[in-house]
Parts: sequence; C-alpha cells; structure tokens
Amino acid sequence: MTSSPRTTRSAAIWTLAGLVLLTLNLRAAITGVPPLLGELQDTFGLTGVEVSVLTTLPELCLGVFSALAPLLARRIGTEAAITVALVVITAGLLLRVVPAETALFAGTVLAAAGMATGNVLVPAVIKRGFPHRVGTLTGLSMMLLSVGGAAGAGLAVPLDHLGGWRPALAAWAVPALVAALVWGPLTLRARTRRPERPAAGTSPSAPAGPPRAPADTAAETAARAAAGQGSLLRSPLAWAVMVFMGMTSLMFYTLTAWLPEIMHDHGFTLATAGMMNSVIIVIGIPLGFVVPVVAARMRDQRPLVLGVVALMVVGLGGLLLAPRAGWVWIAVFGVATGSAFPIALTLLNLRSPDAAVTARLSGMAQSGGYLLAATGPLTFGVLRSATGGWEASIWLLLLLVVPELVCGLLAARPGFVRPVPPPPDGPEESRPEPAPVSVRSTESDRAR
Repeated sequence: MTSSPRTTRSAAIWTLAGLVLLTLNLRAAITGVPPLLGELQDTFGLTGVEVSVLTTLPELCLGVFSALAPLLARRIGTEAAITVALVVITAGLLLRVVPAETALFAGTVLAAAGMATGNVLVPAVIKRGFPHRVGTLTGLSMMLLSVGGAAGAGLAVPLDHLGGWRPALAAWAVPALVAALVWGPLTLRARTRRPERPAAGTSPSAPAGPPRAPADTAAETAARAAAGQGSLLRSPLAWAVMVFMGMTSLMFYTLTAWLPEIMHDHGFTLATAGMMNSVIIVIGIPLGFVVPVVAARMRDQRPLVLGVVALMVVGLGGLLLAPRAGWVWIAVFGVATGSAFPIALTLLNLRSPDAAVTARLSGMAQSGGYLLAATGPLTFGVLRSATGGWEASIWLLLLLVVPELVCGLLAARPGFVRPVPPPPDGPEESRPEPAPVSVRSTESDRAR
C-alpha cells in the first residue's frame, strides 16, 4: 500500500497543531506596540518621526522579507524555514526589551522578518499537507490571525500595568518559542524522510519508511523542477493576485489608521471612534473563517469579489455623503475588509497547482502587496494635510476601488498560475523534455 505526503494521521495532527501555533504568532508582536507607544516614547525619548518609523517598520518589513521566504524554503525546506522564522520572532521580541533605542528598532525588524516568512509559508503548508481542506484551514488561519492580533492589542495595557512595558513586549516570545519547539520535530521528520524516497525509475525495495509509488516520486520531483523554472513576474494572473491583495490590504490599513480621526471630526468622541476600529476587527474574525470555506467551494470566485467591492463603494460613499451615520458605515467596512483579505489569501491556494508554486505566489503577492499597502495611510494623510479636509482622501480610495475590482475579477477567474520560462538560449531539441506532470510550460505543451 502506497502512502501520500500526508503519511500518517499523527503527522497530520502534529502539522495542524504547528499551523495553529504559527498563525497565532503572526500578528501579536505588531499589534502589541501601539497601545504602549506613549510609554515607549517617554522611556526612550523618541521623536514624532521616530514613532512614525517604529509603527511603519512592520509593514515595510512584511513587504521586503516576504520576497525572501520562498527562496529560504527552497534552500532548507518549508518546515525548517518556519522553525527559523519562529526562532527569529522569539529573538526579536526578547531583543526589544533591552533598554536601548537601537534594540527596540532592531528587535522590531527581526520580529517582522520572522512574521513575513511565516505569512508566506502558511498557504504552502495548507496546500501541501491538506489539499482537500484548503478553504477550512485557510479560514481557520485567518480567524487565528485576527485572534492573535486582537490578543496582542488587548493584553498590552494589562500586562504593562502588571509589570511594565518590558514584560508586555516580551510576553509574546513565550508562545513563539513554544511554536518553534513544535516545528522542530516536523523539520527533523522532513529531513529524515527525504533520503528515503526512491529515485525515479528504481525499485523501492525494503524502504526504511512507508513505501511510496515510484510514479508519485517522479511526478513530485518533476513538479518541483517545473516550479523552480520560469518566473511568476511574467504571469499576468500572478500580478492580478498581487495587486488585488495589495489593494485589499491598503484599504484595511488606511481605514483603520484614519477612521478614528474622521469619526472624531464628525462629532463622535475619541473613545467611540477608537471603539469603531475594534468593531471592524471583531466583525472580520468570523468572516475570516467563513469566507475562505465558501470561496474554496466555488469554481469561480468573481461573485465574491463583486460583493466586497460593492460594499466598499457603499461604505466610502456613505462616509462622504452621511458621515454622521458612522456606525452603519463601520458595519459595512467590517464586512468588506473582513471578507476581502480572506478571499485574497484563499486565491493564493486556488490559483496554484502545487505547494511550490503556492509558496512563490504567496511570496510575490505578499511582498508586493504589503509594500503597496504601506503607501495608503501616508498618501491619505498627505492629501488630508494638503486639502484641509477628508473629501479628497476618501475620493482617492474610491478611485483605487477600480484597480481592486479589475485585478480581483482577473484573479478570481478559474485557472492556475504558471511560471513562464525564459526564452531558450539554444535549440529546443538540445533541452531535455520534462517529465509529464500537471505543471507544464506553454513551450512544453507545444513540443508534445
């Protein structure tokens, strides 16, 4: 009896536990800082510019380091890359409690780098380990991301009152270390399994572990080779996924950054305006679970894209025309932003033929997407300062709905991202023909 890459039930349960712990650690280190900014500013004597840099660093690092995650995973393996990411998160969180300004910033960079790597590899773990539970586990991951982020923000001040800002920042190193200890055995298991795979075309006599079909091994080897060739940068579908993810993130970060001030300027108290942001996040928690499940069961996700974009237009239009009905638009924004990013994250799996392409697409989409999203709050604020009102900034978001809609519809069409190989350097007949697998370049299809 042959076995699949998901060899045993116990291995699947261990991987699922690792996935849960990983996703719980991908937001708390970021969301736990803003509630402590006042105390950090007083302790280190930070200027307003330095505070702005401290709050912007995580998003920039998510964009920069996301591009490196697939390269790391291909070099040392997915499990090892995740273990390294969690160790780096732990180190960064501990470094931030050193009483030095440089340690605060350096620790933030380290923690964000580890979180960027984990963000990228979560979809690949789901695609490879649980290909028939993509929607459910993507939804679970989204929900746990929100729970972790909410816990980081909600527990920061109570922990600060108990022991000061150092324990409040360092507390999240404990679950990160626990997660690293869970992924360590998964890394060792993955490394010991690799030599046991029989070479393609040989007889797998007396294997040390559960036997595998030679055809499966050859197909996987060829698929990995195909995934390593070519560039996603030449794939229009990959660009559509990236821009859609970037626009959904831009809308969320911009609205959560500026909505409290907008609502306060239209008559709401500061406490109420701050609560509105919390409501948006809370609405997104159940949607983060439900929406990926629904999206994965649909062959075509374009109706979902149309729905969330329409809600965003309604919310922004309402903010322009009737801002005093603030709670109505907050509910609309909660549904729109709480659904859009889970759709984008689910598309990373649905548009990928295998886990290798999922990791590469996730790296490209999250790297470019976060860098694009980081420009939103700044541009919104610059327009506000230049015009003295909120109307021009809100109109900008309405205009940005157009590329979100176009790229979302392109990304949601049925189909797979295919890495596009570079032009051949020599005659086609001199290049070896790849093994017949599901991931094929256009040139290989024509050659057959």
